[in-house]
Amino acid sequence: MLKDTMQAIQLTRPCTAAELTPTEVKIPQLKPGYALVKVKAFGVNESEVTSRKGESSPDFKFPRILGIEGVGVIDRVTSDSAFKPGQKVAAMMGGMGRAIDGSYAEYMLIKEQNLIPFESNLDWSILGALPEMLQTAYGSISQGLHVQKGEFLLIRGGSSTVGLMAGVLAHHMGAKVIATTRNEGKLATMKKLGIDYPILDDQDFTNRVKTIAPDKVDKVLELVGFSTLFQDMGLVKSGGLTCFTGALGGHWTLDNFSPFMIPTGVYLTSYAGESKDLPTKYFNHVLKLIENHQLTIPIAKVYHGLAEVGQAQANLESGKFSGKHVVVL
Repeated sequence: MLKDTMQAIQLTRPCTAAELTPTEVKIPQLKPGYALVKVKAFGVNESEVTSRKGESSPDFKFPRILGIEGVGVIDRVTSDSAFKPGQKVAAMMGGMGRAIDGSYAEYMLIKEQNLIPFESNLDWSILGALPEMLQTAYGSISQGLHVQKGEFLLIRGGSSTVGLMAGVLAHHMGAKVIATTRNEGKLATMKKLGIDYPILDDQDFTNRVKTIAPDKVDKVLELVGFSTLFQDMGLVKSGGLTCFTGALGGHWTLDNFSPFMIPTGVYLTSYAGESKDLPTKYFNHVLKLIENHQLTIPIAKVYHGLAEVGQAQANLESGKFSGKHVVVL
């Protein structure tokens, strides 16, 4: 007889990281167009910290199982499904952990259209780190910036998980990557991952960039926000692109904005991202690169079991780590 309950991190109100403890809840009921996935691992994200604090977007409602991404194996599907039990899949976004229950659980119910099938013998800790981080990084440098081989790419907020992943991917594409951090202790890790020019984001930031790229950079990936956006656009050559993807500094909007604040000849775009922006073919391509030791992904720490989710969120909030925090079940 199949069991009908599972362990999950279900929030009923705002709480601290230490209060993220597993509880017994009903296993989601299978319905047409959805697949029930047995969760094997998931990454921990800033947006989940925001939701836990009760500061998420209006689509978030209590009670809610957190988790905007996850990897696992198909457990149950409807008779007309294109998926099969035992098949490995990844999922992200599509309302996960906000409008619908997410991956901080033993099982997750996901729309089949939001599943990415894959084949890989990589450890679940590696697979669990990838979906959201890879999707945002890849979408930013491909759709947002159209990064090309030989170009100078500046990543402001380069020691964040998305910044590190974008730097690794762009370097692999043949771009020359300048990536910033405010923590001198993270420079060595960035260099080890393959970032060409890890630099300190301090009062000498502009001079550091100009020394590396005296003719200005071709592209900028903005992850810090409006507090640094216009400074960064001033470092872009005419015809270059700046993509606003994140706001680590907290400034997503700007009062009294004028288009004339954008330097002449420099283009400003943005990337918000959806799960469909990470093609199945590319996801599997990246897995092969990792398997062949051609690509190293940034993982800060691996945790085991739902009981360690609170520690994972606390460590993420601390800002002391470089890379993704991953929970394996």
